[in-house]
Amino acid sequence: MKICVLGAGALGCAIGGVLTEAGNEVWLLNRGQVHVDAMNKCGLVMRENGIDRAVRVRATTDCQEIARSTGPVELIIVLVKSFHTRAAIEAALSIVGKGTSVMSLQNGLGHEDTLAEVVGPQKVLAGKTYAGGVMLAPGHIIVGTRDKQTHIGELDGSITDRVRRIADTFNQAGLATAVSPNITGTMWDKLLINVATGAMSGITGLNYGQLYQVPEIEACALAAVAEAMAVAKASSIALSISDPRQPWVMAAAGLPPEFKASMLQSLQKGSVTEIDYINGAVVRQGAKVGVPTPVNQTLIACIKGIERRFPA
Repeated sequence: MKICVLGAGALGCAIGGVLTEAGNEVWLLNRGQVHVDAMNKCGLVMRENGIDRAVRVRATTDCQEIARSTGPVELIIVLVKSFHTRAAIEAALSIVGKGTSVMSLQNGLGHEDTLAEVVGPQKVLAGKTYAGGVMLAPGHIIVGTRDKQTHIGELDGSITDRVRRIADTFNQAGLATAVSPNITGTMWDKLLINVATGAMSGITGLNYGQLYQVPEIEACALAAVAEAMAVAKASSIALSISDPRQPWVMAAAGLPPEFKASMLQSLQKGSVTEIDYINGAVVRQGAKVGVPTPVNQTLIACIKGIERRFPA
């Protein structure tokens, strides 16, 4: 399958790397020239269980290079930061053809609406993944894909040939992927995972090995998840998760102690986070359905305060 990973950071490289190893024609698109140069020169170095392996990949900073080389792709996997979604897909229109599917695997909620406005709703798929990645250096990542579930689906819940084919491609690459007839509920399930650890890791600066040793952090995380679950219930969203502790446990399952939540990774790079699309999504939906969300509001305030320390 011809695939472009739009936003090949740590997670995008992890997914794109294993898809490449499985024989797909994958392009890794990233704005960072140093990162792209490192991958093109030495391959993408992927560390798994403490062992590094280099995978020869196609990496670029410019969609026009992909268009010149291969033309439209069959699948665009969107993994840019939420606030870059519109600009990124608009810049990628040269590789969008009649048969192209555009699938968001981003954290948080609301990306599919933005993508549909640019490429049309008929091209858009939704998905959520529990896979992870950590950037060690340009072109060098920790891979957290093994035994981590990915769920994809049509926005209307139908089971189509194209979504089955994408799932088969992912599964052949070792990315355990299922087609969901309830992708909205699936997206909220994943949102609960992000709510459980993202802001807590970002505020404290702790990796997962440290984060899970503090009972008070766990208590706060469970309270934030419980709020999100109450919002989902009031919104008639069918979750597969029934206990606030489940997302807390699931978030770290199979990941090494040194793993860092993407929100912490963003803050450590001096970048703004996706807090508005994660905890912020809970607060906005809670306001719509009349469910108070004080814990999530507090976490947002703390993250926003940290972001204000960055140079303008």
